Amino acid sequence: MENPTETAVLGPQDVGRAAQLLRAGRIVAIPTETVYGLAGDARNAQAVAAIFAAKGRPAHNPLIVHLASLDAADRFADLPAPARKLAHAFWPGALTLVAPLRSDHGLAQAVTAGLPTVALRVPAHPLARALLAEFGGPVAAPSANPSGRISPTNAAHVMAGLGGRIAAVLDGGPCPVGVESTILGFEGDKAVMLREGGISAEQIAAVLGQPPRQRDNARITAPGQMLSHYAPQARVRLNVSKPDTNEVWIGFGPNCAGATFSLSPSGDLGEAAANLFSTLHKADAMGRPIAIAPVPDHDIGAAINDRLRRAAAPRV
Repeated sequence: MENPTETAVLGPQDVGRAAQLLRAGRIVAIPTETVYGLAGDARNAQAVAAIFAAKGRPAHNPLIVHLASLDAADRFADLPAPARKLAHAFWPGALTLVAPLRSDHGLAQAVTAGLPTVALRVPAHPLARALLAEFGGPVAAPSANPSGRISPTNAAHVMAGLGGRIAAVLDGGPCPVGVESTILGFEGDKAVMLREGGISAEQIAAVLGQPPRQRDNARITAPGQMLSHYAPQARVRLNVSKPDTNEVWIGFGPNCAGATFSLSPSGDLGEAAANLFSTLHKADAMGRPIAIAPVPDHDIGAAINDRLRRAAAPRV
Protein backbone atom coordinates (compact mmCIF):
# COMPACT_ATOMS: atom_id res chain seq x y z
CA MET A 1 0.00 0.00 0.00
CA GLU A 2 1.14 3.56 -0.64
CA ASN A 3 2.82 5.58 2.12
CA PRO A 4 -0.10 7.43 3.76
CA THR A 5 2.01 10.55 4.39
CA GLU A 6 2.84 11.21 0.72
CA THR A 7 -0.47 11.92 -1.02
CA ALA A 8 -0.05 15.09 -3.07
CA VAL A 9 -2.36 17.14 -5.28
CA LEU A 10 -0.63 17.89 -8.60
CA GLY A 11 -1.66 20.36 -11.28
CA PRO A 12 -1.38 20.32 -15.09
CA GLN A 13 2.17 21.63 -14.81
CA ASP A 14 3.13 18.49 -12.86
CA VAL A 15 2.59 15.88 -15.59
CA GLY A 16 6.30 15.08 -15.54
CA ARG A 17 6.19 14.45 -11.79
CA ALA A 18 3.15 12.19 -12.20
CA ALA A 19 4.98 10.20 -14.89
CA GLN A 20 8.00 9.85 -12.57
CA LEU A 21 5.75 8.42 -9.86
CA LEU A 22 4.30 5.89 -12.33
CA ARG A 23 7.79 4.83 -13.42
CA ALA A 24 8.70 4.34 -9.75
CA GLY A 25 5.79 1.92 -9.33
CA ARG A 26 3.59 4.37 -7.43
CA ILE A 27 -0.12 4.91 -8.11
CA VAL A 28 -1.62 8.24 -9.14
CA ALA A 29 -5.24 9.29 -9.63
CA ILE A 30 -5.67 10.90 -13.04
CA PRO A 31 -8.51 12.73 -14.80
CA THR A 32 -10.21 11.26 -17.84
CA GLU A 33 -13.24 12.57 -19.70
CA THR A 34 -15.38 9.91 -17.97
CA VAL A 35 -14.27 9.69 -14.31
CA TYR A 36 -10.96 9.89 -12.43
CA GLY A 37 -8.88 6.73 -12.74
CA LEU A 38 -6.40 5.21 -10.28
CA ALA A 39 -3.37 4.72 -12.49
CA GLY A 40 -0.38 2.43 -12.20
CA ASP A 41 2.11 0.91 -14.63
CA ALA A 42 0.17 -2.00 -16.15
CA ARG A 43 3.41 -3.98 -16.59
CA ASN A 44 4.46 -3.66 -12.94
CA ALA A 45 2.90 -6.37 -10.74
CA GLN A 46 3.57 -4.44 -7.53
CA ALA A 47 1.96 -1.27 -8.90
CA VAL A 48 -1.10 -3.20 -10.04
CA ALA A 49 -1.32 -4.91 -6.63
CA ALA A 50 -1.21 -1.46 -5.02
CA ILE A 51 -4.25 -0.39 -7.10
CA PHE A 52 -6.25 -3.37 -5.85
CA ALA A 53 -5.12 -2.76 -2.25
CA ALA A 54 -5.89 0.97 -2.22
CA LYS A 55 -9.38 0.41 -3.64
CA GLY A 56 -10.16 -2.80 -1.77
CA ARG A 57 -11.03 -4.20 -5.21
CA PRO A 58 -11.82 -7.92 -5.61
CA ALA A 59 -9.00 -9.75 -7.40
CA HIS A 60 -11.43 -11.33 -9.89
CA ASN A 61 -12.43 -7.91 -11.25
CA PRO A 62 -10.11 -6.98 -14.18
CA LEU A 63 -8.77 -3.52 -14.96
CA ILE A 64 -8.91 -1.27 -18.03
CA VAL A 65 -5.56 -0.50 -19.64
CA HIS A 66 -5.28 3.09 -20.87
CA LEU A 67 -3.08 3.78 -23.87
CA ALA A 68 -1.94 6.70 -25.98
CA SER A 69 -3.07 5.38 -29.37
CA LEU A 70 -4.55 2.57 -31.45
CA ASP A 71 -1.01 1.60 -32.47
CA ALA A 72 -0.19 1.12 -28.78
CA ALA A 73 -3.27 -1.09 -28.37
CA ASP A 74 -2.02 -3.35 -31.16
CA ARG A 75 1.03 -4.20 -29.06
CA PHE A 76 -1.12 -5.83 -26.38
CA ALA A 77 -4.18 -7.34 -28.10
CA ASP A 78 -5.49 -8.69 -31.39
CA LEU A 79 -8.35 -6.36 -32.23
CA PRO A 80 -11.03 -7.93 -34.44
CA ALA A 81 -12.26 -5.98 -37.47
CA PRO A 82 -15.38 -4.48 -35.81
CA ALA A 83 -13.29 -3.38 -32.81
CA ARG A 84 -10.83 -1.65 -35.11
CA LYS A 85 -13.69 0.09 -36.91
CA LEU A 86 -15.05 1.36 -33.59
CA ALA A 87 -11.59 2.45 -32.46
CA HIS A 88 -11.23 4.59 -35.57
CA ALA A 89 -14.65 6.12 -34.88
CA PHE A 90 -14.45 6.73 -31.11
CA TRP A 91 -10.81 6.76 -29.98
CA PRO A 92 -9.72 8.83 -28.22
CA GLY A 93 -12.94 8.70 -26.24
CA ALA A 94 -15.24 6.95 -23.82
CA LEU A 95 -15.09 3.47 -25.34
CA THR A 96 -13.29 0.40 -23.97
CA LEU A 97 -12.71 -2.59 -26.25
CA VAL A 98 -12.12 -6.11 -24.93
CA ALA A 99 -9.94 -8.23 -27.20
CA PRO A 100 -7.71 -11.34 -27.02
CA LEU A 101 -4.31 -10.84 -25.44
CA ARG A 102 -1.17 -11.21 -27.52
CA SER A 103 1.15 -13.92 -26.25
CA ASP A 104 3.95 -11.38 -25.69
CA HIS A 105 1.74 -8.71 -24.07
CA GLY A 106 3.96 -8.12 -21.01
CA LEU A 107 1.11 -6.94 -18.76
CA ALA A 108 0.94 -7.89 -15.10
CA GLN A 109 -1.27 -10.95 -14.68
CA ALA A 110 -3.61 -9.25 -12.19
CA VAL A 111 -4.61 -6.67 -14.82
CA THR A 112 -6.69 -9.26 -16.68
CA ALA A 113 -7.70 -11.29 -13.59
CA GLY A 114 -6.50 -14.40 -15.40
CA LEU A 115 -8.77 -13.89 -18.43
CA PRO A 116 -7.43 -14.45 -21.98
CA THR A 117 -8.65 -10.98 -22.97
CA VAL A 118 -7.75 -7.42 -22.01
CA ALA A 119 -9.84 -4.24 -21.83
CA LEU A 120 -8.23 -1.32 -23.67
CA ARG A 121 -9.08 2.37 -23.98
CA VAL A 122 -7.53 5.51 -25.44
CA PRO A 123 -8.83 8.40 -23.30
CA ALA A 124 -9.61 11.83 -24.70
CA HIS A 125 -8.91 14.06 -21.68
CA PRO A 126 -5.96 16.30 -22.60
CA LEU A 127 -4.21 15.82 -19.24
CA ALA A 128 -4.56 12.04 -19.43
CA ARG A 129 -3.19 12.12 -22.97
CA ALA A 130 -0.26 14.30 -21.90
CA LEU A 131 0.54 11.91 -19.06
CA LEU A 132 0.34 8.82 -21.29
CA ALA A 133 2.65 10.48 -23.82
CA GLU A 134 5.11 11.46 -21.08
CA PHE A 135 4.99 8.03 -19.41
CA GLY A 136 5.27 6.14 -22.68
CA GLY A 137 3.60 2.92 -21.59
CA PRO A 138 0.33 1.19 -20.67
CA VAL A 139 -1.48 2.40 -17.56
CA ALA A 140 -4.01 0.29 -15.66
CA ALA A 141 -6.66 2.62 -14.24
CA PRO A 142 -9.96 1.63 -12.62
CA SER A 143 -12.06 4.41 -11.10
CA ALA A 144 -10.23 6.22 -8.30
CA ASN A 145 -12.60 5.41 -5.44
CA PRO A 146 -13.03 2.70 -2.80
CA SER A 147 -14.39 -0.38 -4.56
CA GLY A 148 -18.15 -0.34 -4.99
CA ARG A 149 -18.61 3.29 -3.95
CA ILE A 150 -19.59 6.38 -5.93
CA SER A 151 -17.17 7.10 -8.76
CA PRO A 152 -15.10 10.32 -8.55
CA THR A 153 -15.58 13.12 -11.07
CA ASN A 154 -13.27 15.67 -9.46
CA ALA A 155 -10.07 15.64 -7.42
CA ALA A 156 -11.91 16.35 -4.16
CA HIS A 157 -13.91 13.13 -4.58
CA VAL A 158 -10.65 11.22 -5.01
CA MET A 159 -9.10 12.74 -1.91
CA ALA A 160 -12.23 12.06 0.16
CA GLY A 161 -12.15 8.38 -0.76
CA LEU A 162 -8.46 7.57 -1.17
CA GLY A 163 -6.52 10.45 0.39
CA GLY A 164 -3.66 9.00 2.41
CA ARG A 165 -3.70 5.74 0.43
CA ILE A 166 -2.17 6.83 -2.89
CA ALA A 167 0.86 8.79 -4.00
CA ALA A 168 -0.90 11.69 -5.72
CA VAL A 169 -3.91 12.97 -7.61
CA LEU A 170 -3.42 14.89 -10.86
CA ASP A 171 -6.11 17.56 -10.76
CA GLY A 172 -7.64 18.16 -14.18
CA GLY A 173 -10.91 19.68 -13.01
CA PRO A 174 -14.37 18.08 -13.33
CA CYS A 175 -14.87 15.21 -15.79
CA PRO A 176 -17.06 16.35 -18.70
CA VAL A 177 -18.77 13.02 -19.54
CA GLY A 178 -19.32 11.95 -15.95
CA VAL A 179 -20.04 8.21 -16.39
CA GLU A 180 -17.53 5.48 -17.14
CA SER A 181 -16.67 4.28 -20.62
CA THR A 182 -18.82 1.87 -22.58
CA ILE A 183 -17.24 -1.60 -22.64
CA LEU A 184 -17.67 -3.83 -25.69
CA GLY A 185 -16.59 -7.40 -26.26
CA PHE A 186 -16.77 -9.29 -29.55
CA GLU A 187 -18.00 -12.67 -30.76
CA GLY A 188 -16.93 -13.00 -34.37
CA ASP A 189 -18.19 -9.89 -36.14
CA LYS A 190 -20.78 -9.17 -33.44
CA ALA A 191 -20.24 -6.55 -30.72
CA VAL A 192 -21.46 -7.45 -27.22
CA MET A 193 -22.42 -4.77 -24.69
CA LEU A 194 -20.51 -5.58 -21.50
CA ARG A 195 -21.19 -2.22 -19.81
CA GLU A 196 -23.24 0.80 -20.86
CA GLY A 197 -21.27 4.03 -20.78
CA GLY A 198 -20.29 7.26 -22.46
CA ILE A 199 -20.77 5.95 -26.02
CA SER A 200 -24.37 4.87 -26.56
CA ALA A 201 -25.67 1.71 -28.23
CA GLU A 202 -27.22 3.98 -30.86
CA GLN A 203 -23.80 5.47 -31.70
CA ILE A 204 -22.27 2.01 -31.95
CA ALA A 205 -25.06 0.83 -34.24
CA ALA A 206 -24.49 3.82 -36.51
CA VAL A 207 -20.89 2.67 -37.07
CA LEU A 208 -21.39 -1.11 -37.25
CA GLY A 209 -24.80 -1.15 -38.93
CA GLN A 210 -26.33 -3.12 -36.08
CA PRO A 211 -26.70 -2.60 -32.34
CA PRO A 212 -24.51 -4.51 -29.91
CA ARG A 213 -26.25 -7.45 -28.30
CA GLN A 214 -26.52 -7.71 -24.53
CA ARG A 215 -24.37 -10.24 -22.72
CA ASP A 216 -26.27 -13.33 -21.65
CA ASN A 217 -24.44 -14.50 -18.53
CA ALA A 218 -23.57 -13.13 -15.11
CA ARG A 219 -19.91 -14.18 -15.17
CA ILE A 220 -17.47 -11.25 -14.89
CA THR A 221 -15.73 -10.93 -18.25
CA ALA A 222 -14.72 -7.26 -18.12
CA PRO A 223 -14.36 -4.38 -15.65
CA GLY A 224 -17.46 -2.68 -14.26
CA GLN A 225 -19.77 -5.70 -14.10
CA MET A 226 -20.20 -6.04 -10.32
CA LEU A 227 -23.91 -6.19 -9.46
CA SER A 228 -23.63 -3.74 -6.54
CA HIS A 229 -21.44 -0.84 -7.60
CA TYR A 230 -21.23 2.98 -7.71
CA ALA A 231 -23.08 2.93 -4.38
CA PRO A 232 -23.61 5.68 -1.78
CA GLN A 233 -23.56 4.79 1.91
CA ALA A 234 -27.27 5.65 2.02
CA ARG A 235 -30.12 3.49 0.73
CA VAL A 236 -31.16 4.39 -2.83
CA ARG A 237 -34.69 4.18 -4.28
CA LEU A 238 -35.27 4.60 -8.03
CA ASN A 239 -38.03 5.97 -10.29
CA VAL A 240 -39.49 8.09 -7.50
CA SER A 241 -41.95 10.83 -8.45
CA LYS A 242 -43.12 11.44 -4.89
CA PRO A 243 -40.36 11.02 -2.28
CA ASP A 244 -40.87 10.24 1.39
CA THR A 245 -40.39 13.18 3.74
CA ASN A 246 -37.07 11.86 5.05
CA GLU A 247 -35.55 11.22 1.61
CA VAL A 248 -33.12 13.38 -0.33
CA TRP A 249 -34.83 13.66 -3.71
CA ILE A 250 -32.74 13.91 -6.86
CA GLY A 251 -34.85 15.16 -9.74
CA PHE A 252 -34.59 15.04 -13.51
CA GLY A 253 -36.39 17.39 -15.88
CA PRO A 254 -38.75 20.30 -15.27
CA ASN A 255 -41.44 18.38 -13.35
CA CYS A 256 -39.51 17.86 -10.13
CA ALA A 257 -40.33 20.99 -8.17
CA GLY A 258 -39.04 20.68 -4.64
CA ALA A 259 -36.20 18.29 -5.47
CA THR A 260 -33.14 18.82 -3.28
CA PHE A 261 -30.87 18.35 -6.31
CA SER A 262 -31.46 17.90 -10.03
CA LEU A 263 -29.41 15.91 -12.52
CA SER A 264 -30.69 18.26 -15.20
CA PRO A 265 -33.54 20.77 -14.67
CA SER A 266 -34.11 20.91 -18.43
CA GLY A 267 -34.09 17.12 -18.91
CA ASP A 268 -30.81 17.02 -20.86
CA LEU A 269 -29.29 13.51 -20.64
CA GLY A 270 -25.74 14.67 -21.33
CA GLU A 271 -25.97 17.18 -18.50
CA ALA A 272 -27.46 14.48 -16.26
CA ALA A 273 -24.58 12.11 -16.97
CA ALA A 274 -22.01 14.80 -16.22
CA ASN A 275 -23.77 15.59 -12.92
CA LEU A 276 -24.62 12.03 -11.85
CA PHE A 277 -21.78 11.07 -9.54
CA SER A 278 -21.15 14.54 -8.12
CA THR A 279 -24.86 14.76 -7.25
CA LEU A 280 -24.79 11.35 -5.58
CA HIS A 281 -21.77 12.47 -3.54
CA LYS A 282 -23.65 15.59 -2.37
CA ALA A 283 -26.83 13.68 -1.59
CA ASP A 284 -24.96 11.01 0.33
CA ALA A 285 -23.27 13.67 2.47
CA MET A 286 -26.72 14.62 3.84
CA GLY A 287 -26.92 11.30 5.68
CA ARG A 288 -30.48 10.41 4.64
CA PRO A 289 -32.01 7.88 2.21
CA ILE A 290 -31.86 8.93 -1.43
CA ALA A 291 -34.75 8.90 -3.91
CA ILE A 292 -34.15 9.46 -7.63
CA ALA A 293 -36.67 10.55 -10.25
CA PRO A 294 -37.13 8.50 -13.45
CA VAL A 295 -34.51 9.04 -16.17
CA PRO A 296 -35.22 8.08 -19.81
CA ASP A 297 -33.42 4.90 -20.84
CA HIS A 298 -32.18 5.86 -24.32
CA ASP A 299 -28.83 7.21 -25.54
CA ILE A 300 -26.56 7.97 -22.56
CA GLY A 301 -29.59 7.59 -20.32
CA ALA A 302 -29.00 3.82 -20.60
CA ALA A 303 -25.61 4.29 -18.90
CA ILE A 304 -27.14 6.55 -16.24
CA ASN A 305 -29.79 3.95 -15.43
CA ASP A 306 -27.19 1.17 -15.38
CA ARG A 307 -25.24 3.08 -12.69
CA LEU A 308 -28.41 3.88 -10.73
CA ARG A 309 -29.59 0.26 -10.73
CA ARG A 310 -26.24 -0.85 -9.33
CA ALA A 311 -26.20 1.96 -6.79
CA ALA A 312 -29.61 0.75 -5.54
CA ALA A 313 -28.79 -2.99 -5.66
CA PRO A 314 -28.49 -5.02 -2.44
CA ARG A 315 -25.00 -4.53 -1.02
CA VAL A 316 -22.57 -7.43 -1.29
